[in-house]
Amino acid sequence: MEQSIVTAVFLPLALGIIMLGMGMTLTLHDFRRVFLYPKAILIGLGNQLLLLPLLGFGLALAFGLKAEFAVGLMLLALCPGGATSNIISHLAKADLALSISLTAISSTITNFSIPIFLNLALFYFMGGEQAIQLPIAQTMLQIFVVTLLPVTLGMWIKSRFPAFTERSLKAVNLISAVFFVLILLLAIVKERANIIPYFQQAGLAALSLNAGALLAGYFIGKLWGLSRPQNMAISIETGIQNGTLAIALALSPAVLNNTQMAIPPAIYSLIMFVTAAVVVVLSRRKVGREAE
Repeated sequence: MEQSIVTAVFLPLALGIIMLGMGMTLTLHDFRRVFLYPKAILIGLGNQLLLLPLLGFGLALAFGLKAEFAVGLMLLALCPGGATSNIISHLAKADLALSISLTAISSTITNFSIPIFLNLALFYFMGGEQAIQLPIAQTMLQIFVVTLLPVTLGMWIKSRFPAFTERSLKAVNLISAVFFVLILLLAIVKERANIIPYFQQAGLAALSLNAGALLAGYFIGKLWGLSRPQNMAISIETGIQNGTLAIALALSPAVLNNTQMAIPPAIYSLIMFVTAAVVVVLSRRKVGREAE
């Protein structure tokens, strides 16, 4: 769970490269369409900001988690999707513009909502209030550098060099898939000694949060008559949380400074790559059948 060269250097670099490639598949029209028809945005934000915390709270009670694990699960449920959800949406052929828009908006809102709701969780589960404060400027800068900046650059490349972009798309998709697998393997190797103890302590609750959020996100979108790509994007944005941010907040001396609170996000960060791989495979198969 500690910072290493993998999490501090390779992971942000890999995410930035993948986001650059994703930007090369988008145009301004994709984002204009998302905001001209905002129903999908509102449903996605409702899932992330309201459904997830309620689901996390219910699971913490249902599994009878001890106080520190319950707060850790709530912290995870309060975090936004992050760049990883955009990568998975890209690989799953979901609505990428919707995914990136949801990440950007929810990441901004949660800078303010996390302190409020996490303080309530601390008060409820730990019997006392421990006020926290997120480094808002630092968090927003990180989101911009890793997500919005490379996407914007990729869109600029597509608009200026369309022929080059068209020739590069297959290579971009291959690089995205390779980096996704590498990130998964590095995460497993990094936490290999702790995987079994973590899972024994909080694995079922973390898995239930992940699977429940993925399914709820998809079927709520379907209930509201959204398209398959939109449903997939909302499902992934709801079910793939920023475990790295949750771990960082749990371990930070300036925020929670509690190792046990980092355990649910840590095991969730491993589980979500496995469930995400399943989602990608199933989604691409469905797209293939529809194309046929």
